[in-house]
Amino acid sequence: MTNKINIRVGEALVAGGPAGTAAEPEVVIGEMDGPFGTAFANLMGNQTKGHSKVLAIMNTDIMVRPPTLMVSKVTVNDNRYTNILMGTVQAAIANGVLDSIRSNDIPKDKVNELGIIVSVWLNPSVSKDDNLDHKILFDIHRKATASAIHKAMTYKPDIDWLLENQESIIHKYFQMGIDGKI
Repeated sequence: MTNKINIRVGEALVAGGPAGTAAEPEVVIGEMDGPFGTAFANLMGNQTKGHSKVLAIMNTDIMVRPPTLMVSKVTVNDNRYTNILMGTVQAAIANGVLDSIRSNDIPKDKVNELGIIVSVWLNPSVSKDDNLDHKILFDIHRKATASAIHKAMTYKPDIDWLLENQESIIHKYFQMGIDGKI
């Protein structure tokens, strides 16, 4: 890993829990004193109805480091959905960031120089689930965040693996289309 972390990109999918609990974050990580920092500030200052950008926090008044901005991939227009996204998932993302520091994917000595943007996907069905297990939802989003950061910081999957496996990888929804299921 070089000393300067310009911009890194990663994604992850963690599923396997009850319906609606899968997480698929996409992350961009970079130095705050360059183009990444400009993008971070622009996103934070350019709020859009239904797609608010908020900092990942451990609890009210306790922001995680590096500063992490959450951006919803889904239009947020339901109070219960908002509370789950800005509660359970927000805390999970903050904890996933700290897990990435603990595992040395993000160097501890860089936390005040870096920023993270997390594009968050939370299934809208969670707002209708009266039996939603918040602990499972939290654990899945935490794991997915740490995994996406790991992939970003280690350039995974690498190009050799992608080229070697290109013909055997079938996009799930492409296959469902072929099978007539969507």
